[in-house]
Amino acid sequence: MSSQYFVAVIGAGPAGLFGARELANKGARVILFNRDIKPGGLAEYGIYPTKHTMKSGLRKQFRQVLDVPNLDYYGNVTVGAQGDLTLDDLRALGFQAILVTAGAQGTKWLGLPGEDLEGVYHAKDVVYYYNHLPPFSQKPFHFGKRCAVIGAGNVMLDIAHFLIREKKVEEVIAIVRRGPAEVKFEKKEMEYVIDNLDIPALDAEIQRVAPIMQAVHQDPQAARLTILEALPKALPKASRTCFRFEFLASPVQMIGDEHGKLKQVEIEDNILVEANGDTKARGTGNKRRLDVETVIFAIGDKVDDSFGLPVEWNEFVKDPNPHFPIEGMSYESPIEDVFVGGWSRQASTGLVGYARKDGTNASKAVWGYLQTKQPGEPDLKALAEKLKNLDKPVVTEDDIRKLEAMELAEAQKRGMEDFKFDTNEEMLQTMGLTVTA
Repeated sequence: MSSQYFVAVIGAGPAGLFGARELANKGARVILFNRDIKPGGLAEYGIYPTKHTMKSGLRKQFRQVLDVPNLDYYGNVTVGAQGDLTLDDLRALGFQAILVTAGAQGTKWLGLPGEDLEGVYHAKDVVYYYNHLPPFSQKPFHFGKRCAVIGAGNVMLDIAHFLIREKKVEEVIAIVRRGPAEVKFEKKEMEYVIDNLDIPALDAEIQRVAPIMQAVHQDPQAARLTILEALPKALPKASRTCFRFEFLASPVQMIGDEHGKLKQVEIEDNILVEANGDTKARGTGNKRRLDVETVIFAIGDKVDDSFGLPVEWNEFVKDPNPHFPIEGMSYESPIEDVFVGGWSRQASTGLVGYARKDGTNASKAVWGYLQTKQPGEPDLKALAEKLKNLDKPVVTEDDIRKLEAMELAEAQKRGMEDFKFDTNEEMLQTMGLTVTA
């Protein structure tokens, strides 16, 4: 066997896929490990399900990546301190560098009372649920008549989209820590839900917070117009859901009934203060309660702190003095042979385009590191034996092709644009892989 650099890439979202392709095209032997059965990560399980054209285009790109010579895919395999394989296992198999692009798999909570009540969820889990990612696709979610979503970004609007157009709940309240001038969502995402927006309620809310905004030189009417920019291209409403905002408000606690089910969220009113050229929200001590049966936190994500790498501020720690910086940024963990890219490097920043670029940049840092090493001889037989001994089905690129063909056939049979099997067991059986207990 000829000498090659041997690299493990952990995670097969856009960062991992395009980073792996970059390394394989340079001549490294790359093994791509994925926790999920399917590749794609948040591009497969994070984009709203009805965006069929975008998803189809990305899947086509991902298939092309898996066709690259020198690149092997193994799905249904977890890597980490408590995974099927540890980082030390990979080193023992001869991997010379490890690129972690596992995304932000941890769940970011605020540590508020009542977060464990039935009806309180994290947005990521809800997004995985409606995108049919096992095991989230089988988890019971209780979406009541009145739902509060905490946040002001595109994920908040995706959740609102789902609640308004699919679940058709009575009321969706977006609880926003800052004011109307500082919302983070895009006009395009607002188009799906703005026909359900209670505009008189919006006007009353902007009037309520106007003095606070003006005190920090923000224009209430300009903020109103920005929020309403999506009106000309509004999708006709699919429900009678009332959608409204509570600005300058932060959740303080969730309150449940005697059965442990959510019945109210308590919020604290904020003001805006100027500090170092920025505005910040500060609590006033004035608290009030809203009657809701569901609260969903769309407040960003964090990495998995049980993975086995040092974590700080919801992210894996990066070497502040990198040996192989790319565009002035560090992709190096404090552990010499471990690199991080995509949301594993910086959680919740953009989606596919950002992750693709970041994964590619991370692979360039890995390649720089490899140039300081002698090529080795990958022990692919030992790797195959290790995977065989996991006593669970391991999914290859050929299996993925089979699964995609079966899901396409099922979609055509049902007259649907897209179809996904809901459970890992169904996917494995469809691919003809033995399901072990």
